[in-house]
Amino acid sequence: MFYKKPIEERIADRMAKRKPLAEGKTFEHGPAKFVFVSLLVAVVVMHVVGAAIVMHFDV
Repeated sequence: MFYKKPIEERIADRMAKRKPLAEGKTFEHGPAKFVFVSLLVAVVVMHVVGAAIVMHFDV
């Protein structure tokens, strides 16, 4: 009556429907790429600001 496939079978069915990844593509998930690039930019900005502060107060 309320039969559902096991989660493993549902995942396998969903993965089988997906198209193959394009060659050389690193991120297949758009939001993951956005988060990665945002964190990378934040780290670079923090390093530049930190270096500027240290250079400013260096006596």
